[in-house]
Amino acid sequence: MAEEKFDLEQAEKFLPRLEYLLRNVAEARKRVSEIEQEYECLVKSIFRSGGRSVDIPHFSRRKKEKEEWEGCLRRSVLEIEGHGCLLKDLDTGLVDFPCRVGDREVYLCWRLGEPAIQFWHGTDEGFAGRKPIDEQFVAQLKRPRPV
Repeated sequence: MAEEKFDLEQAEKFLPRLEYLLRNVAEARKRVSEIEQEYECLVKSIFRSGGRSVDIPHFSRRKKEKEEWEGCLRRSVLEIEGHGCLLKDLDTGLVDFPCRVGDREVYLCWRLGEPAIQFWHGTDEGFAGRKPIDEQFVAQLKRPRPV
């Protein structure tokens, strides 16, 4: 499948939806982790005491909740990637948008909590190589592409 190419305006328009999806991902990861910790505590308790009565209905509900949160997480990630975004870091909500500038591909770079897309970097660079989007960069984006 060909990678989607964004211009700055298209990427900016997707930010509200992207932010919503990333917040879903964060909430789903938190909930899954809480349920896994609850299971872990139960298992430790069983081993320490040599056995224990388990509230089966409660843990059946928790298992179902975990599966639902995992589904929410999967759907959100798939939607992000389905739009052509590159999800780089779930913990920080770091996302790259493939973009063409002249004859080269670069990434517009955004992280959850940033008010707008303010940075870009080459495809062989990562977060540490981020450069500010300045007037010169914007001018290159607006130049007609060679045919």
